[in-house]
Amino acid sequence: MDVLERHDATALAGLVASGEVSPVELTEAAIARIEGIDPALNAVIHRSFDSAVDQAKSADLPDGPFRGVPFLLKDLWPTSAGDPFHCGVAGLKAAGYVHPTDANLVRRYREAGLVLVGRTNTPELGLVATTEPLSYGPTHNPWAPQRGPGGSSGGAAAAVAAGMVPAANASDGGGSIRIPAAMCGLVGLKPSRGRVSMGPMQDEWGLSVQHVVCHTVRDCAGLLDISARPFPGDGVIAPAPDRPYTRVVGADPGRLRIGLLDHALYTDTDPDCSAAARIGAQLLTEVGHDVSEGHPDALMIGPELGEVFTNQWAVNCRANLSALGALLGRELTEADVEPGTWMLAEMGSALDALTIVRGASLQARFRRDMAAWWADGHDLLITPTTAARAPLLGDLVGTASEPLRAFSRSAPYATFTSPFNVTGQPAISLPLHHDRDGLPLGVQLVAAYGREDLLVAVATQLEEAVDWASVRAPLHP
Repeated sequence: MDVLERHDATALAGLVASGEVSPVELTEAAIARIEGIDPALNAVIHRSFDSAVDQAKSADLPDGPFRGVPFLLKDLWPTSAGDPFHCGVAGLKAAGYVHPTDANLVRRYREAGLVLVGRTNTPELGLVATTEPLSYGPTHNPWAPQRGPGGSSGGAAAAVAAGMVPAANASDGGGSIRIPAAMCGLVGLKPSRGRVSMGPMQDEWGLSVQHVVCHTVRDCAGLLDISARPFPGDGVIAPAPDRPYTRVVGADPGRLRIGLLDHALYTDTDPDCSAAARIGAQLLTEVGHDVSEGHPDALMIGPELGEVFTNQWAVNCRANLSALGALLGRELTEADVEPGTWMLAEMGSALDALTIVRGASLQARFRRDMAAWWADGHDLLITPTTAARAPLLGDLVGTASEPLRAFSRSAPYATFTSPFNVTGQPAISLPLHHDRDGLPLGVQLVAAYGREDLLVAVATQLEEAVDWASVRAPLHP
């Protein structure tokens, strides 16, 4: 039996530590699976197989907690020395750009002994809830290849769900870890702002954070332990946990007070998505928690916050194009990117400073108002991860007449997730249900800032009740 077939990253590391398998054997197994499975999915767009085998063979491979485990990086902001770095941007692809250094997070991955076998597909600049960049083409969902795997970490989620590797790097600026995790039947934790270093190309004060998609809670916890170590100069550093997250796996969180929001406040919600949240709520009740309908009143400012979020998205888009252009030594032009990306960047350029400052002020007020709900006695909020089911490929892409179609149609996928990018709170998507076509649906749990430990403990209780890791996608050999 293929050693990668059902083992998570923690189990594979244990096999290496015991001498049952070698890092080279695991790496070669991952390479074989990528070569065999990925032509049907288009998830792994940059393959670093030769360097991966060299890493695995090296006597200098660090003896960390994940020594020898094959791993994939998302081709967005975590750069890896000597590898392509394109962020879905056609201009960088055409230039054949290769980055010279490792990002801080990639340094942590290497220190843990992970073997980097490639980089995964992402929408251009990670801007939308589908992974269909013009530069690299669409990634298919291993549960239903005619559907998308979500975005922007769709390549990562498709690769893990199809069994190419047990876990993969992902990032989340509006739901981009949680949305693909929901659509591909995986665990996806968005950590607290400042939990994981974003440097040197990004800072920690923004909307986006880094972590992984994986099958099991213990992998999610263990990979967070190796990542959640700050670097000098990090802009935001989340409060240190009382103990390693791996020690929280299986720990009793006590009887918690949990609010339930089973429908979106400003868009339609697919009934299957609402049912998933109610099923999650029932499971939480069965394991001993107090669950009742309710949510922070601050979520009612959604439309106003949505405009501010869009403005920040546009400004960030313009700034990111400038940063990427600096790598090439020239400004990126309209010909280098997709029409929707260019239009969004132009919107960002047109925003005046006062609008941006007022938006930042509203986000700060929203963050404080949201925090009060948790401070007043609630421990968690449970919601659907998305308000819509996995889309058909093509449904969320721009057109010549509607360049921003991908952004507007992404809204139902981010309505439950994006508020917590604004607040910086940790949130996790868990694969607790399937829709009427048998495709995965995620349920989101949200904790107070800095309380990833609660999410890990409660997610373990739900994992024991549901055993989602035993159910794999049809394209998982």
